[in-house]
Parts: sequence; structure tokens; C-alpha cells
Amino acid sequence: MGGFRVQPEEKGPGQAVGQQRHPIIPGFRNQPRIVAVSQDELKALVGQAALQYVVQGEVVGVGTGSTVNKFIEALAGIRDRIPGAVSSSDASTERLRAAGIRVFDANEVGELAVYIDGADEIDGAGHMIKGGGAALTREKIIAAQSRRFICIADESKRVEVLGRFPLPVEVIPMATQAVIRKFAALGGAAQVRQREGRPLVTDNGQHILDVTGLQIRSPLAFESEVNQWPGVVTVGVFAHQKAAVCLLGTAGGVQTLNY
Repeated sequence: MGGFRVQPEEKGPGQAVGQQRHPIIPGFRNQPRIVAVSQDELKALVGQAALQYVVQGEVVGVGTGSTVNKFIEALAGIRDRIPGAVSSSDASTERLRAAGIRVFDANEVGELAVYIDGADEIDGAGHMIKGGGAALTREKIIAAQSRRFICIADESKRVEVLGRFPLPVEVIPMATQAVIRKFAALGGAAQVRQREGRPLVTDNGQHILDVTGLQIRSPLAFESEVNQWPGVVTVGVFAHQKAAVCLLGTAGGVQTLNY
């Protein structure tokens, strides 16, 4: 893709995310190796495994999506050990409250010890594409507010180069066509995400573009560039707020990848 090259030596703020160690909640060390078969079982497996990164007595950042829903189910079992959570979407907020977990506004808390969320794609450096659930802006805000990003995903999400999954971009509606043209100049094809025959409206009142045809070989540079385009709220590349750890669900159990 023009203008963005592979730069394995590239360093940036994302590499500082999640470098600190934290005490894990007792009872979740040395989990038994379980063989999972279905994708739903893999999601439940990594959701349960993520509990080991929850810091007792501290508010936890919680993402959005089907894998995170499994984490919320697991989190309900230890809700008496944490003050509550900061949520990245209205949907996750509803689930957390239904599970008896208090939800804080991001402005009510300071730095979070950990943020746990899924990914649509993750590469070998911990860079991700996120936003399939249309919550990418709030997800990025909470990721930036957290010391560690723990990604939970099944093995189908691991890729060599980001871009196979349609790249979500949250945009201000009046800028939609201008941003579509920008991506076309890079060789990408962008479409406005629809829901029930109309443009999907995010929790922030904006629209989502889904962009295909890209190979994102320099995620840090790409994220920085696209985020500067007028009308872009945020792009769904998480390179500056990359994962510190990925808990990857495989047929043989949970694989832990450290970045």
C-alpha cells in the first residue's frame, strides 16, 4: 500500500503499554489444560483465563464483543473482589450491570491497571484491528487509560499482516465521502456500515466505514496518518495502544503470547 512500508524497527508509545506486572487474583493460577472444540468454547476459555490479569481491589477496563461477553460472565464470579468496571460500549455496560458489576464513567477514575478486550485481527507484534462491534473509539480511549491491554481472541484472529478483516473507521457523517476518497487513493474500498437498511449510528452518534483491500504493513505510521484526516474520529488500527498480552484460544487450550 503506497506510503506505508514494513518497518520492523519501528518503535512508539504502544510498546510501553503493559510493561508493569500486577498481582493476580488468587485462585486463577495454573489453570488446567482443557481441550476446546467450538469457537464458542474457545471464547469461554480465554474469557475465563483473562481473570488472572484482573487486579484485586482495582477497577477493570472492559471491552466489547462476543469474546468479551464470555469474560463478563466469568468476571461476575469475582465481582466482590473489584470495585467495578469501565465499559467501552452501551452493550457491555448493560451486560456488566446485569451481572451485578458496578460501571464507572471513564472520567470518574484515573489510570486503570488493565483493559481486557477482543480483536478482529492481531499480528505478531500485538498490533490489532478492532471495531467490528462499532465501539472502537471508546475502546481506544480506555486502552490509552490503562497500563496493560490484554487481548482475548481465538486463533483465527492471528494474522501475518493486518488488513484481511475489513478495517473499521469511525467518521463524522458529513466527511464520509471525503474519507472514502482518501482510502480509494490508497487502494482501499470503503463502505458505510449498515444496520436495518440505514447507516449504523455509533454510541457517539457517528458512522462507521468498513475498508477492504488494504495491507497494513506499518501499523504505527498508518494509524497516525489516518487519524489526522479531517472527519476521522478514529481508525480501528490499535498500534499505539497495542496488546501487551494475547490469550489465544486454540484447540489445545489457551496460548499466552507476550509482546
